[in-house]
Amino acid sequence: MQTKPPKSLLRPVGRAIHDFDMIRPGDRILLGVSGGKDSLTLLHILLHLRRYSPVPFELGVVTVDPQVDGFDLAQLEPYLESLGVAWFLERQPLLERARKHLQRDSYCSWCARMKRGIMYATARREDFNVLALAQHLDDLAESFLMSAFHGGQLRTMKAHYRTDAGDLRVIRPLVYARERQMRDYALAAELPVIRENCPACFRMPTQRAHMKALLASEENTNHQLFRSLKRTLLPLMKDNSI
Repeated sequence: MQTKPPKSLLRPVGRAIHDFDMIRPGDRILLGVSGGKDSLTLLHILLHLRRYSPVPFELGVVTVDPQVDGFDLAQLEPYLESLGVAWFLERQPLLERARKHLQRDSYCSWCARMKRGIMYATARREDFNVLALAQHLDDLAESFLMSAFHGGQLRTMKAHYRTDAGDLRVIRPLVYARERQMRDYALAAELPVIRENCPACFRMPTQRAHMKALLASEENTNHQLFRSLKRTLLPLMKDNSI
């Protein structure tokens, strides 16, 4: 079983951390771990960097339990304990709250915002100054297309930004990495992945799922697609206020 992240993952993450000045000496980083392949992979990358990087930083983990059927922490909890990393579990009935206040097509974006707000609050309460999130290059490309097609704007997620309150920095170290790299590593390392289990997502195809399929179809004939998209997205990833 492979537990050390491969160089093919460590290299793009290291470049992103350097390019966007993500990790600074003395940072206390709280990583959002949903139990999915991306966040668990990023956890192992950050644990590796904490051990070998010349830049000292501390690391903790937060998981938001949305209290939906099928979200099972039975494997994740002992796994995180075995890694010796500080873990904070926040339980919130997000889907139940969403059903009361939102139209169905707003579930995913609303839940993402709520989870991010809960993680901000946990970071502040536990004295972390950086929140790490596990979105990768595929996610940024999908967000770019969604913004262009449905919002009429050229936007995507930022690689490194400061929250509106100014007290937390948010970093996305996987912005140069491909989703398939996380999938391959999760299988090789036998990570205890919690599968997608939101009933709202299962019932209704999302805009993001459509963009993912569109990009996959294009990549079948254009093998340099994501290299080109990375160059396109680089100016949009930057936040000049950092």
